[in-house]
Amino acid sequence: MDNFLDMVKSRRSVRTFDGNGVKAEDVDTLKAFAENITNPYGIDIIYDFLEAKKNNLSSPVISGEKFYITAKVKAGKYSEEAYGYSFEALLIKAHEIGLGTVWIGGTMPREKFEEAAKVSEGEIMPCVSPIGTVADKMSIKEGLMRKGVKADKRFKFEELFFDGSFENAVDENKAREMGLADAFEAVRLAPSAVNKQPWRIVVQGNCAHFYEKKDKGFDNGVYDLQKVDIGIAMYHFEQQLISEGRKGQFEVSDPGIKMPADVEYITTYKFD
Repeated sequence: MDNFLDMVKSRRSVRTFDGNGVKAEDVDTLKAFAENITNPYGIDIIYDFLEAKKNNLSSPVISGEKFYITAKVKAGKYSEEAYGYSFEALLIKAHEIGLGTVWIGGTMPREKFEEAAKVSEGEIMPCVSPIGTVADKMSIKEGLMRKGVKADKRFKFEELFFDGSFENAVDENKAREMGLADAFEAVRLAPSAVNKQPWRIVVQGNCAHFYEKKDKGFDNGVYDLQKVDIGIAMYHFEQQLISEGRKGQFEVSDPGIKMPADVEYITTYKFD
């Protein structure tokens, strides 16, 4: 992957597939890739590749799918962030080899998916994704859904990124001066539940502090879908810097920055 941001820009959430399924060699490629996915927390994520018809799997917002990928993890501290980071790595790989995917967290018969994925007590499976070749034309229901969640809209830089404190918003020009414009854009374009874009980043020197801007209805007491979204954002930020030849690492090191209401510190990325 020469430039991660180019990959991100060429991708969209896909809900209409061509009905032809997935080639066996593509499934093998993704299975092999999944075996080597790691995340900053060292938490194991277990993936399964399931035929839709064989396992009686479907979603009311998906058309033409023949295959699903599921991912489960043992519930615990940082499990959601690790889940988002790792599952996004797999879905980006699917896009890289020419397949369409979409994060699904609610619009599915959850019991059927959890049974098919053999989710046991103490494990969580926040999301799944269909996988396949993108149809030539979106279904009407996909078009309506994308319009409903404003899928092609994103918050401005100034609403998501900050310099030193939450009182100092960063615009695109400032982001370029900081050498982080592409990394921020990769985060800005990341998928999130109902397109809420809950990530906020405050930069202090060579540290990017990640925060969750909480919205109601995403934490069910077992897992927080918006923490999964933060994991996705973490992956996008790091991968863009890696594609630029830069190095860094995540660590939990709360800087004690004064936060707005309903905001929670998650992690810090120290970069060169």
